Amino acid sequence: MREDACAARIAVIADTSLQRHTLQRVLDVNGYQVVLNRDPQRLEEADLSACQADLWLIDLTQIEDSLLIDTLLEKSVVPVLFGEGDAPRQQSDEYSQWERRLVGKLKRLVGDSSRAVGPSLKALFEDAGQPARLEIPPALSSKRLQFGQPAREVWLLAAAMGGPGAVKGFLDALPGGLPVAFLYAQHIDARFETLLSQAVGRHSQWHIGPARHGEKLRCGEMVVVPVAQELAFGKDGSMQLGGVAWPEPYSPSIERMMLNLAQQFGAHCGVIVFSGMGSDGSNAAAYVSRRGGKLWTQQADGCACPSLPESLREIGYGLFSASPPGLARALLEHLAEQAVSELEISHE
Repeated sequence: MREDACAARIAVIADTSLQRHTLQRVLDVNGYQVVLNRDPQRLEEADLSACQADLWLIDLTQIEDSLLIDTLLEKSVVPVLFGEGDAPRQQSDEYSQWERRLVGKLKRLVGDSSRAVGPSLKALFEDAGQPARLEIPPALSSKRLQFGQPAREVWLLAAAMGGPGAVKGFLDALPGGLPVAFLYAQHIDARFETLLSQAVGRHSQWHIGPARHGEKLRCGEMVVVPVAQELAFGKDGSMQLGGVAWPEPYSPSIERMMLNLAQQFGAHCGVIVFSGMGSDGSNAAAYVSRRGGKLWTQQADGCACPSLPESLREIGYGLFSASPPGLARALLEHLAEQAVSELEISHE
């Protein structure tokens, strides 16, 4: 199944060109298919009958009588949603809140683009080829003894549509037993969480499993961030599952996971944003950077959906980009440099 096969079809009616442009962009990056985007003054009755939409989004700055809009409200067999008003300036905090409210309403009415991620996992089981795994640098050879020990260095792998294949490519290239642990936040239907672990970890040397309340992340493992409840950390670095749902509209929330990670691990954390729709996580990038964490992205030309990593690059973060194997190589080099620095400090 193609991941865009389930994209909900949205018809937009807005009376300013700026609003139509903004709504088009927001819907595109969040995985919705815009089938009509029209000024109400240029709308014909034939447009209403011919348009095959799953939802009509109406956003008018001036409330005025319109027989066509009245007809639409009376006869539409699909939901009609009145928008959140004029979009704030894109770089403002208010814009993010406006976008979240809109996307949250769309998800409740017509579903989420991530619903197609689960069925698409089947393709990862059909790949019988063995990955080309990178060699461990000499500086890291002794660090392999840390396998299973509490991790001081933790990296978040964040993804949405197109993400599982990219994350699998990253893990396939990365040798196991390194002095690092991973969290994997993937926008996906909760019913596919177990299958996600199996598909992504099929060829890797990493232990992959669910979060464990009260336990610490360990070197050589990747913990899949739960969809149904927020993952936080205790003062000792242990994973905390309190049964609290992620803030809307994303589950899991990449942004909240980034904030929780950076607050606990500071300069000993990093985030790699892979393929996906939307902009979840972009608001947390500045905080991760201030705490000393690294922000990397999958390069656009290899992404099934580049919106998620592009949202970081657009605001000046995630400027180091590479293919999934290239990101794995860069992480190996980063860990090797750390090992050399620690050795030099210990000899002083």
